Amino acid sequence: AALNDNGSGSATILEIALQMKRLGIQPVNKARFIWFAAEENGLLGSEYYVSTLSTRDIKNIAVNLNIDMIGRRDSAHQASAPYVHVIGSDRLSSDLHRINEEANATYVGLDLDYTFNGANDPNRFYYRSDHYNFARYGVPVIFYFSGVHADYHQPTDEVDRIRFDLLEQRARLVFATAWELANRSDRIVVDKPVEKGE
Repeated sequence: AALNDNGSGSATILEIALQMKRLGIQPVNKARFIWFAAEENGLLGSEYYVSTLSTRDIKNIAVNLNIDMIGRRDSAHQASAPYVHVIGSDRLSSDLHRINEEANATYVGLDLDYTFNGANDPNRFYYRSDHYNFARYGVPVIFYFSGVHADYHQPTDEVDRIRFDLLEQRARLVFATAWELANRSDRIVVDKPVEKGE
């Protein structure tokens, strides 16, 4: 019953959508909440979605925030302060990177870990989750991730291993960043070239 991968991300998307609705304030820009299937089979769900869009529709997407596995600690952070891995925030847009960092500093205070964001990351996480099908078309992205753990892709990935305190903090960061982006009058700047991955 894979509770961290990707129950944690799915639950967070639902909660963010609910909280945006509860605010009772229509954001300036549309926010779309999408769940994709078949990520482990080659990002098939997000690839299909993007392939059905016209070039104009893709250009109208300002940003993609991807949440996958944000409910646990990885081995590098067992005794650390609350953290989240941030992947891709600066790969296409300096604006997006700054907005996410400011949202974190203002509302949450997580340690933002960019270990997996480097171009030479041997895990290649930037290319391995659904945000990449947007990034390859020049849409700025952030992939929020808590890292791998011993139960990764195992039946032992159960709810009693979720760190709900960390999940809540990470969800608040995604919400704060999304709300800022949804209420901007100007589009974030894409100031870096699209990287060809796989």
